[in-house]
Amino acid sequence: MPFDGTPGAANAITDVAGVTVGHSTIISGEGALRVGQGPVRTGVTAILPRGRDSMARPSFAGWFSQNGNGEMTGTTWIEESGFLEGPVMITNTHSVGVVRDAVIQWRIKSGPPDASGYWWSLPVVAETYDGVLNDINGFHVKERHAFEALDGAQGGAVPEGNVGGGTGMVCYGFKGGIGTSSRVVKGGEGSYTVGVLVQANFGRRSQLMVAGVPVGREIPQPAQAAVLDDPVRGDLGSIIIVVATDAPLLPHQLKRLARRATLGMGRTGGTSGNGSGDIFIAFSTANTEAFKGSGLATLQMVSNEEISPIFDATVQATEEAIINALVAAETMTGADNRRVERLPHDRLREALRTYNRLAP
Repeated sequence: MPFDGTPGAANAITDVAGVTVGHSTIISGEGALRVGQGPVRTGVTAILPRGRDSMARPSFAGWFSQNGNGEMTGTTWIEESGFLEGPVMITNTHSVGVVRDAVIQWRIKSGPPDASGYWWSLPVVAETYDGVLNDINGFHVKERHAFEALDGAQGGAVPEGNVGGGTGMVCYGFKGGIGTSSRVVKGGEGSYTVGVLVQANFGRRSQLMVAGVPVGREIPQPAQAAVLDDPVRGDLGSIIIVVATDAPLLPHQLKRLARRATLGMGRTGGTSGNGSGDIFIAFSTANTEAFKGSGLATLQMVSNEEISPIFDATVQATEEAIINALVAAETMTGADNRRVERLPHDRLREALRTYNRLAP
């Protein structure tokens, strides 16, 4: 597919040096929904800005809510302090609390207090709703699953599709989930990397655009799946977007970066309907000594006059991360035998070829 920009080596958020990603995927049961028993199609995803050093070395960050029918905890302190103090976790809507508590426990077990001498934590945990396929009221995500995602986080290639928090998600009427991408750009004094990870669970089939092609109209949704494509109620799902960069950006600039994720989402056709929780966070791994218990910190920042290429990279990586989630996802049958099909690769190629948009 002819996406704009130059990807990093893994075409993943982990192309930003130091960033690690871990998943815990929970799949069990089949057939009729029995609350508390399944079927279970859910999980947890962890993004650590500095790997194991994420707690000891907080990162500058900013966040943005495009449509607030969702949750991302800890954002008021990010807005106030400008720091992300730990990982970003993503799970299902009804498991935010247990994952939040688990991160605090993991932090206490994993290292010393922060630079200010305190143990307190305001973890960042975001969610999208997987109740179409998952027994979401069965509370199957436990502390151990959050620990598994955190302890298993690593760099390099990132599993996509039906994994971690994205296990039971639906996007544009197709199977959705986790997707990631990256871009390398020239800016300021050197070359910078922007990486994006999404948990894609939003949009109606008729909206889907891929590389400018109206794929959703070329592959219409079957009538029996209309519950996933209600033009009156609008989008009933959500998307969480995590943007990472090694460019030295300050919190107010990172908030600007988080807002640009909306444009990448829009390129794929999303319009943030009333029922959609579209919440984005951006962090920088530069300025490693910015968080200090006392004294002055010496900081660097990219000039606002030279930040536009980083904005471009954010839009490009967000667009591709969403499509990568769709391409990587596999057909899944879940609660009450609901079946959500994957985006068919052959028909996608056919649609792109019809519009002369298939890359050589």
